[in-house]
Amino acid sequence: MDGHPADRDLPGFDVFARGCPSRRTLEHVTGRWGSLTLGALCDGRLRFNELRRRVDGVSEKMLSQTLHTLERDGLVHREAQPVNPPRVDYELTPLGRDVAGRLLDVIALLEERMPEVLSAQERYDAARGAGWQRGQK
Repeated sequence: MDGHPADRDLPGFDVFARGCPSRRTLEHVTGRWGSLTLGALCDGRLRFNELRRRVDGVSEKMLSQTLHTLERDGLVHREAQPVNPPRVDYELTPLGRDVAGRLLDVIALLEERMPEVLSAQERYDAARGAGWQRGQK
């Protein structure tokens, strides 16, 4: 709460509380497609198919749902151009840029420390035997 007049009327938010609306937004932001979509849009405005190519592996349906959710949360702005054929661009809002910047910090940290993660996974797998993974997926 940064002193905005409307903030004074809002209750505090606690993502650890079951009914807190911040929990749903956290899920939207930190889910696989939400975080990758926000990260991809950090470089600037993209059309749907450009975004889909950038977020390798996302289906058209899932990307569409993710964009709608992030737009509803105020993180992504959708702009339809009145041209033929129709053109729709997506870009981060100021809030979306702030959230995406923090996500990119986490992504960079994970990429940098992946050798440690892979070593930990190997130690874990060796301690439990290779067969434990088949039942866990």
